[in-house]
Amino acid sequence: MIKAWENNIRKVTPYVPGEQPQGKRVIKLNTNENPYPPAPGVLSALKELDTDLLRRYPDPSAGALVLAAADCYGLDPAQVFIGVGSDDVLAMAFLTCFCSGKPILFPDITYSFYDVWAELFRIPYEVQPLDPDFQIRTEDYRRENGGIIFPNPNAPTGVLKPLEEIEAILAHNRDVIVIVDEAYIDFGGVSSLPLLQKYDNLLIAQTMSKSRSMAGMRIGFLFGNRELIRYLYDCKYSFNSYTMNQTAIALGVAAIRDQAYFRQCTDKIIATREWAKARFLELGFTFADSAANFIFVTHPVCPAEELFLALRKAGIYVRHFKEPKRIRNYLRVTIGTREEMEALFAFLEQYLARSIVC
Repeated sequence: MIKAWENNIRKVTPYVPGEQPQGKRVIKLNTNENPYPPAPGVLSALKELDTDLLRRYPDPSAGALVLAAADCYGLDPAQVFIGVGSDDVLAMAFLTCFCSGKPILFPDITYSFYDVWAELFRIPYEVQPLDPDFQIRTEDYRRENGGIIFPNPNAPTGVLKPLEEIEAILAHNRDVIVIVDEAYIDFGGVSSLPLLQKYDNLLIAQTMSKSRSMAGMRIGFLFGNRELIRYLYDCKYSFNSYTMNQTAIALGVAAIRDQAYFRQCTDKIIATREWAKARFLELGFTFADSAANFIFVTHPVCPAEELFLALRKAGIYVRHFKEPKRIRNYLRVTIGTREEMEALFAFLEQYLARSIVC
C-alpha cells in the first residue's frame, strides 16, 4: 500500500552501473576502465600531498586542474567546467541547459544515464533510432527540440560519427544546446573541440576515467563558450560549491600533464583493440567497427546472455544489456591488457567448440 507521504516523493528508475567484482583473480572487462595504472606523476603527487590541507575546504573552482586542462586542450580557463566525473558534469548540463519544456533528443541505443537524468529533472525527451548499422542519423536531429546529446563514439556500440556530420547537427540547431559526450574520443576519434570556435551552443564532455586511468578519482570536464560555462558554474555553486576534493585536484593535475604516458597507454589499447577485432571475427562474432576502448559483439549461434553467464562463472566479466531488446543479444567487451584479452579468447575458443548450439 502506498503511504500518503509517498505521493510527494520524486520517483525515478536509477541507472544501473556495471558490476564491480571484488578480488584480484578476475578479468574485469565490463566497465570500460583503463587496464593500465595512472601516470607515474600521480603516485609522486600522492606521496607529496600535504595532508594538512585535508582539514581545509578545497578550492571550489579547482583552479589548478582547470588551468592544467585549459593548457592541455588549448582553451581559455573560462571555457572549462570541472566536476566529479563526466556523470556529474553531464547531470549539471541537463539541469542547466535543458529547460525549454521542449523534448530533448538522443539516440535510442546510447549511454543509459541520459533518460535517467531526463526523468529525474522532469525534462521531456524523445529517442531517435539508430539505423540498422548502429549509426546516428543526422537527419533525425533537424526537427524542433529542446536540446541534443549523444556520445561520440557512441556507447555501447563504439561507432564514431565524423566531425562534418556533428557540425551538420550543430548548424541545424543553433537555438539549443548540443552536447557531444566524448568519454571515449581518445581511442581513435577526432574531437569536436575545433568546433567551439564556431558554435557557441556546443558543449563537449570528457573524462579522466578512461584514457587517463583515473576512474577512481572521478574527474570530468565540460568545454564550451565562456558565457555557457559561467551559467554552469552558477548552477553548480547553487547546488554544491565543494565538489572536487584536494586529492583529486592534485592527482588530476599530475595525470593530465603527462601527455607522453597518456599517448603510450591509449596507443597500446588501440593496438589491442584492433587485434581483438580480428580474433572476434575468427570466432564468428560480428560487430560495428569500434573507435572506443570496447567492442560491442554478437554471435550468430551462441546467445549473449548464456555466454555472459558462462564467462562470469569463469571469472571473466563483460557487460550484457537486457534493454532495449534490439541489443539483447550483444555483449560489450572492454579492451584489457593483451594477456587479459588472450585469456578471454582462450575461453571463447573452448566454449564455442563445445557449444555447437548453446
